[in-house]
Amino acid sequence: MTDSPSRPLEGVTVVSLEHAIAAPFCTRQLADLGARVIKIERPGVGDFARGYDERVRGLASHFVWTNRSKESLTLDLKHGDAGPVLERLLEQADVLVQNLAPGAAARLGLDFDTLHARHPALIVCDISGYGEGGPYQDKKAYDLLIQSEGGFLSVTGNDEQMAKAGCSIADIAAGMYAYSHILSALLMRQHTGQGSRIDVSMLESLVEWMGYPLYYAFEGAAPPPRSGAAHATIYPYGPFDTGDGGTVMLGLQNEREWNLFCDQVLGQPELAGDPRFASNSLRVRHRAALKALILTEFAGLDAEEVLGRLDRAGIANAHVNDMDGVWRHPQLAARCRWTEIGSPKGPLPALLPPGVSNAWAPRMGAVPDLGEHTDAILGGLGFDPDHRDRLRRQGVIG
Repeated sequence: MTDSPSRPLEGVTVVSLEHAIAAPFCTRQLADLGARVIKIERPGVGDFARGYDERVRGLASHFVWTNRSKESLTLDLKHGDAGPVLERLLEQADVLVQNLAPGAAARLGLDFDTLHARHPALIVCDISGYGEGGPYQDKKAYDLLIQSEGGFLSVTGNDEQMAKAGCSIADIAAGMYAYSHILSALLMRQHTGQGSRIDVSMLESLVEWMGYPLYYAFEGAAPPPRSGAAHATIYPYGPFDTGDGGTVMLGLQNEREWNLFCDQVLGQPELAGDPRFASNSLRVRHRAALKALILTEFAGLDAEEVLGRLDRAGIANAHVNDMDGVWRHPQLAARCRWTEIGSPKGPLPALLPPGVSNAWAPRMGAVPDLGEHTDAILGGLGFDPDHRDRLRRQGVIG
């Protein structure tokens, strides 16, 4: 894909003190929209997500996913000589994003009140586990811990045990809310000329996504039961085995679809009148009996035959894909959703960002090597080669 001549955030500079997933995921969205994102990393070590695994030709899967199109600057923020470098960066920045350990940014003088006095137009976005204030302010927070605190684990899994999400949903939620708040702060600054402070917590982000189970359990009512891959409160809606050892996913939403399902998929139109299954609530109550009837019919069919019946009846359905199936998904291929990005290990496939605009194309730049852009960034800030060499010898930069 060729670069778009103009993107929504072209000319916006973001400085990010980031690690793990939440902040890097946020800033990668900003980079997709054209922002210049300068990622500050510890000399010699970098973002600790670089070491999570080596699954992508020696690179970490999390890091490749969340760090394309960024510039990597190695800088030891605790070193006394790092201050002037960071100050020159912030003089040119529009946004500072940080998800350091609780209290670390303030100890470095990077809290909003301190920065706003010197850089009144700077937007500061703080991402943390629990947000500022309250008894949990200083607790460490990782994705799985927030899934636990936010109630997600209580409604996910099966009768025997709870289960975590297979991806970092608390980090993703916080990253996306930080991203949308930064966009709104940039719009607000156009009216006021002033930067603002954004405080995003992983807990509040995930709890917002828990709105349905929260209201389902309103005023002490029983929460949705853990039901594996099936929907907890709508039935039939979930996975069903087929005669060839396959599995199909299907979902019914209303009584019209229930009648079609009985007639055209199960071939048992009389089942629609069975009093045990006369409403969704009754079908949920008698799900074991209904599941047995469905599986009996599906046992004589292979997965593609079942999917064909569901399609002809207009019943929503899906394949149960593994990761290899997603890489090869025909819909993604047909819509040309894969492109190629650079990396320290050579070209890699990458999914284009969700949403297609007819006005601009997303930036799909390389995943940076640790400190790859240090000299170029410092040179652009006016630090000559001798000064950069001195900083390197002192361990300020890598």
